[in-house]
Amino acid sequence: MRFLSDEDRAELSGAEHGLPRTPLPLQMVATDEYAPQPQSASQREVQARVLDMGERLSRHQGLSRRRFFQTSAGLAAAFVALNDVYGPVFSASTAEAATPDMADARAKALSGQLIMDMHTHFLRDDTRLTGFVRMREAVGRQGWNPALKAEEQTLEDLKFGNYVKEIFLDSDTKAALISSAPSDIPEDWFLTNAQMAQARDRVNGEAGGRRLFTHAIFRPGAPGWLDELDAALELRPDSLKGYTVGDNTHKATSRYPWRMDDEAVTYRGYEKMAAADRKIVCVHKGLFSAQAEAQFPHLRPFADVRDVGQAAKDWPDLTFVIYHAGYRLGDPAAALAQFEKTGRLEWVSDLAEIPETYGVSNVYADLGQVFAQTMIAEPRVCAALMGILIRGLGADHVCWGTDAVWTGAPQWQIEGLRRLEIPEDMRKRHGFAELGPADGPVKSAIFGGNNARLYGVSPEEIAAWGGDALAARKAAYVAQGPRPSLRRWGYVRSASA
Repeated sequence: MRFLSDEDRAELSGAEHGLPRTPLPLQMVATDEYAPQPQSASQREVQARVLDMGERLSRHQGLSRRRFFQTSAGLAAAFVALNDVYGPVFSASTAEAATPDMADARAKALSGQLIMDMHTHFLRDDTRLTGFVRMREAVGRQGWNPALKAEEQTLEDLKFGNYVKEIFLDSDTKAALISSAPSDIPEDWFLTNAQMAQARDRVNGEAGGRRLFTHAIFRPGAPGWLDELDAALELRPDSLKGYTVGDNTHKATSRYPWRMDDEAVTYRGYEKMAAADRKIVCVHKGLFSAQAEAQFPHLRPFADVRDVGQAAKDWPDLTFVIYHAGYRLGDPAAALAQFEKTGRLEWVSDLAEIPETYGVSNVYADLGQVFAQTMIAEPRVCAALMGILIRGLGADHVCWGTDAVWTGAPQWQIEGLRRLEIPEDMRKRHGFAELGPADGPVKSAIFGGNNARLYGVSPEEIAAWGGDALAARKAAYVAQGPRPSLRRWGYVRSASA
């Protein structure tokens, strides 16, 4: 990755080593797509409270602190600490944190909830701070690249076994989608379209049903991109994904940024997708901070959502899912100040206004990194983000995605949305509706109902997941006593930075 400078890299450490193993991360965990913000004073206070509560409650329950943090009560304690610092945004109590039976009963009652996480990634090499380059090398050595003529590999060889553990065993996720990121440099693709399809087929064959879905990447304007798209469509991806900034891996040299509403270029790709009956078009937007804009001003016009509305209007039979909800990204305190002054969040508000402005109903928002980052950095921004998206797009047009496993097993994010409520003062001032109960209609739609509808997953298919091989594996794991790793797999800014 070339976005982070040598100076940036000197200030970073691997999150798996640089963070305490708390139930949720207590500072921003980033991929190489953007530089993480340093831990704020409020986050340091939350961390101190979490560690203190863990020490006290674990002794009371006869557990080590680490083991306590692996329990439902430990996760509840983390949300209590968030509320203590940021105000009552999450439904959590000290009684739940101190009473394992209460916490376990709540977790068990919600464990069957339909969660479809349609934004996940393979795990990088987890013990070395080498980013995607080493991951690609490891993948190649294990045989993804047929040219290497390696012996047939297993999912475990590819460290995919750990992905399965984090996503399917250590969280309530029932189905997931593997994604990727392209590059102008062929060997710098995270995973090729064929590799994603191969992983999907293997996991689903082992499970006995559709548990893993996949993207295929498309790259408008790149040399041979239409032929590349034809080959991708032959793999029958569940949806397509593109990056309008082009090469998100090497932004400085990105040669082929594109617009969603480019009639001469991009629309030719939409024609092929529609003809192949592949009609879900996922587009990476946002995560483009002021720092990124200063470094790569040529990409700024392609990073926001200005090109979404016209494309959606011109292609009503396609569904456009905007990843990361187009969130600008930056200092969370500044985002909160902006919202409190204007009632808007950069680019998210623009996205939410598209249905009314363009008269369309085929634009959706994926929560991606934005829910995770705002939830732990400034929960009121997280609440505002949800309020803006639901008010503008509708609760039936907001889709669950976590960008795991970079921020670890997604259970803490699942619990975050289950427990999140938009504060009353914010609802009154901005006309936001309540999010409601953890298993109420709004959150159930976001967690799984909307994705099930988009991806054509029937109630019968969902019911069958409860008796497949993956469900049996999960049951055996739970019976033995879950041991979530509580590790994160991206980068954090070190305390001395």
